[in-house]
Amino acid sequence: MSHVGVPRGTVRKRRSLALLTTGVLTIPVLAGCSSGGEETARGVPQDIAPAARETVADGSTANWAVDALPATFNAFQADADSATTRITGALLPTLFPMDRTGQPKLNPDYLESAKVIEREPRQVVLYKLNQQAVWSDGREIGAPDFVAQWRALRGKDSAFWTARNSGYERIEKIERGADDLQVRVTFSKPYADWRSLFSPLYPKEITGSPDAFNDGARTTLKTTAGPFVLKSMSKSEGTVTLARNPRWWGDKAKLDTLVFRAVAAKDRTQALSDGTVDIADIDPATADRITLARRDRGSNGQPLNHGPGSEITPAQALRSWAQAHGSDEDAAEIAQAAREKNRKAVVAYATEQKALRDFAVRKSLEPAYTQLALNGESGPLADDRVRRAVARALDRQELAQTVLGPLGLPAKPLGSHLALAGQPGYKDGSGALGEQNTKEAQALLADAGWTRGGAAEPPKDTKAGSEAEKKGGKDDEAEAEKKTAGEAEEDKDAKSEKTEKSEKDGKKAEEDSTEDSAAERKKADQDSEDSAASRDEGLYIVGDDNKPGAPAPATVGSASAVHVLAPARTAAAQGTVLLRQAGVLGEGGAVAATDKQPGGAAGAYAPVGTAAPAPAAAKGQLGKDGKTLTLRFVLPSGPGSQSLRSVGDKIAAMLEKIGVGTEITKVPDESYFKDHIASGAYDLALYSWPATAYPATDGRPIYAKPEPATDGSLLVEQNYTRVGTDHIDQLFDKAAGELDEKAARELMKQADARIWAAAGSIPLFQRPQLVAVDKKLANVGAFGFAAPRYQDIGFKTRQAAGSPADRKK
Repeated sequence: MSHVGVPRGTVRKRRSLALLTTGVLTIPVLAGCSSGGEETARGVPQDIAPAARETVADGSTANWAVDALPATFNAFQADADSATTRITGALLPTLFPMDRTGQPKLNPDYLESAKVIEREPRQVVLYKLNQQAVWSDGREIGAPDFVAQWRALRGKDSAFWTARNSGYERIEKIERGADDLQVRVTFSKPYADWRSLFSPLYPKEITGSPDAFNDGARTTLKTTAGPFVLKSMSKSEGTVTLARNPRWWGDKAKLDTLVFRAVAAKDRTQALSDGTVDIADIDPATADRITLARRDRGSNGQPLNHGPGSEITPAQALRSWAQAHGSDEDAAEIAQAAREKNRKAVVAYATEQKALRDFAVRKSLEPAYTQLALNGESGPLADDRVRRAVARALDRQELAQTVLGPLGLPAKPLGSHLALAGQPGYKDGSGALGEQNTKEAQALLADAGWTRGGAAEPPKDTKAGSEAEKKGGKDDEAEAEKKTAGEAEEDKDAKSEKTEKSEKDGKKAEEDSTEDSAAERKKADQDSEDSAASRDEGLYIVGDDNKPGAPAPATVGSASAVHVLAPARTAAAQGTVLLRQAGVLGEGGAVAATDKQPGGAAGAYAPVGTAAPAPAAAKGQLGKDGKTLTLRFVLPSGPGSQSLRSVGDKIAAMLEKIGVGTEITKVPDESYFKDHIASGAYDLALYSWPATAYPATDGRPIYAKPEPATDGSLLVEQNYTRVGTDHIDQLFDKAAGELDEKAARELMKQADARIWAAAGSIPLFQRPQLVAVDKKLANVGAFGFAAPRYQDIGFKTRQAAGSPADRKK
């Protein structure tokens, strides 16, 4: 299953409103981290079984699995999802689709040219349209379509329910050029990402009125301009069917029909084996089954050495046979039933494996990356030193190897928030934060006041972390931004001396603690191992399970821990695709309880008189003012999220080494985003962001500094870590108006270095992309950065109409 987080462009300008109380974040001055030459990092090539069009047969039908039927066909609405993007890509004009290197590339099917023709006094872009380009009703694509879309999306008319308008608000006017095939767009202020506009382009019949925009395009698209037209949508069958566009002027679509079929992640192996789908994003487990199926092709009918029954030894089989034919009738009946059940499972598995031989696994790296998000709203992570310590404790290479290594994909940690390897402008900016270093992480925690014996200390009349130090944070940050390069170097030297002193102080505190509690910590080591072993089932402490006789623990739903998102429109917009991490889509649910083991009253699992578990301080966990340093780590619990949970377990173990505890909470997939990520009910979380060719536009809402609202709440846009700075915002704004591409990329590198230093988001690795494809299909599979060319997809050999479901062909 594909594992994408929030889709690029799903919400560009819409802001999330969340209640948030946090101090001023101070970011260290970055010396020598802001610039450098572009790295020549190479991306992983796409894997689509490319074939020349003349070798692809005309006709037939292909079935493509999607997570769910699209909630809307209007890509600019808040609930547009991955299915919306996939389907509209075959129906509507995309003027600058991404190519295989992640760059926007002019689409000659719609444009002869498009370029900036004036910069002063205003930026002017002139589009020259393909003279053959027409809508499916025969009308020419022209300036009226551009004008209607601009008016709908510029944000001045609230009657249009739109979630994307970045860039459109910068347009001053749109007018016809020298002829009907020219569109002249004048901007009120420079906009570097002008190529991101008008994609997809809707006909004026949809964007010309609020009713058509809000409701008319949700369930149908009567007028389109792609290689396919929308033929039908069946909610009962879970399908959207596209047919060839008879008015299409470009290369004729090879397929007669293209069917998008809603298939849940858990059902995709079955759907592939019974021929329901020909193309499907899959998880590693299904990919392994396809690989085994192809390997077993030459087994000559021998029993499979994997699947149901493969673990039964000859001795066990003999014993089972003896029990089934023994004199004990009851035991024999039970054994016979078990043998019959196993026999049916073996037959079903073998049948599925035989069908899976007809598929190939296409693999590449998805244009999206997984990050560790650190919520800087409140608690220990409101202190930037604690966030940086957490980040410095991570072995990102090990985490990348865990996910990508077994798949045979390059396992290299991602070095940028704003570009992926292979894209122009990619540069590893992680040096602004520093490499993995346990000692330096421990020194940062010691500097923040977290010590081995801190959990046993009485609370002090000081605020946690660096809250007290942040009193004058705004003035300090403003002053820091004005420093010269020489002053920055002096700061760097001073910070280095401070860090050395912190390391010495930390070592001394650790030695004192070791002398005082050596015996206790020996026992604690065993306790830590037991805790790590049980982490998969959630954190559990005897006597702390909220049963009779035990005090009720604080819950993630308590008023002190959770701020409710209001309104939830942005959460709804992004949740559908973010939940692809878990492979399951669902309606919004209630905040889930932690996935703890069953428990009873205090002492229920130990004889009376047994000593209570060792306190956290004895286990080596850090504390401060009588509280342990424990972070809430929220992960999805669905079957498609196993890789995320494996990464989460490794991160927890890495943090344990520096004295940071984690309480892993596994929540239902349908509530993971809305009730936890968007609402801020977490300390640590894993989710993904997509790649973009327009980082200045698409990256800004993700890393924008939250802004206080008049009601005391905070506008966080898409910055669910609640960590940002004015300087980062300024760099994004400057890059968005910089028409020199080289200069704009330099500004983005500087912004990326600042984002690394803020340590709110830690990129881990680019996501794997695994796609099961019928072996006879060409030009489809793991596309990587590139947008599909739907008209080129087809079977290498002629298929009878409707026959793709017959795997006996």
